[in-house]
Amino acid sequence: MRMEASRRKNDKQNRIPLLILIVLLAVVLITVVVVAIQKNRASAQGQVTEGNTQDDQTEKWQEGIVSYNGKEYRFNSDLHIYLLMGIDKEGKAEPVEVGNEGGQADALFLLVANSHDKTISIVSINRNSMTSVHMCGQFGDDLGTAERQICLQHAYGDGMHLSCSRTQEAVSHLFYELPIDGYVSFRLDAVPIMNDAIGGTRVTVLQDVSYPEAGVDLKEGETVQLNGTEAYWYVRGRDTDIFNSATDRLRRQEQFITEFSDQFKDAVAGDVSKALEVYDSISDYLVTNVDYVELISELIFYDYDDSRLYTVPGEMTHGEFHDEYYVDEDALYDLIIRVFYEEVKDTEDE
Repeated sequence: MRMEASRRKNDKQNRIPLLILIVLLAVVLITVVVVAIQKNRASAQGQVTEGNTQDDQTEKWQEGIVSYNGKEYRFNSDLHIYLLMGIDKEGKAEPVEVGNEGGQADALFLLVANSHDKTISIVSINRNSMTSVHMCGQFGDDLGTAERQICLQHAYGDGMHLSCSRTQEAVSHLFYELPIDGYVSFRLDAVPIMNDAIGGTRVTVLQDVSYPEAGVDLKEGETVQLNGTEAYWYVRGRDTDIFNSATDRLRRQEQFITEFSDQFKDAVAGDVSKALEVYDSISDYLVTNVDYVELISELIFYDYDDSRLYTVPGEMTHGEFHDEYYVDEDALYDLIIRVFYEEVKDTEDE
């Protein structure tokens, strides 16, 4: 494998990211009675992504030693990595004819679970990151690959597993063929349902968000309890005429994930049926190839805090038609080393 060689501290502890928290806690009761069904479903879903070479990729990443800044590192084999996607398409998750109407992945995050120290890290990916995208025409005709915004990859598919698996491949490629264990996508229409299920998410507004036709008028700096409509536009809305507005929205999405997950934990504490109720309300908006049973046993007690929230580094530029985010390869390499690798120490030092 050829690879060319920011943290923010916060005192909030024991957070579990938005989607995994919802999926894991909510299906505890389900798995008690349908473990076998879930395993069979996960196996069947795994067949959707034909040509999955996860084991081969992991072996490539695990082989050999990487030298960086005078130290030696190897890929951390204790990691399990999942891609989380928020899809900008209205309605429930339903298949479309393979083409270019699968919906864009406006929110992209890598969830990195470390089974050794029982921690979770989150890597947020700018939706305008330029990378190789596998394109197809309106009727599914193969148009080859081209450098495009990574959010577009999900659109070139069926809006379901094919779109998700292609996006997983694009993200893997962006991270030098990083092995990704699975994906969870959700339609952004699920946001108001999740938000209202816990009585609203309390945030300090990062930027003005105004949609008078929807009755939304949020002012920067004010602390509010978002209702469903406000939550929807807070995580989805942006002015496409304003340069780099996608990055401002990404900051709001990161904030919403953090605040919602804290408040969701409090809302369902000691009441698994409440978590199940939330999951049932949004299950039609989800697409995943993740084995729920395995995830529950693996992540339910993991810790997460803001010191392990990372952003893929880069620079936004004006493209011919839309904003284009160019990843800083050197800084990305540094991030990869810190998040996905561990230092190789001499035996006598261990």
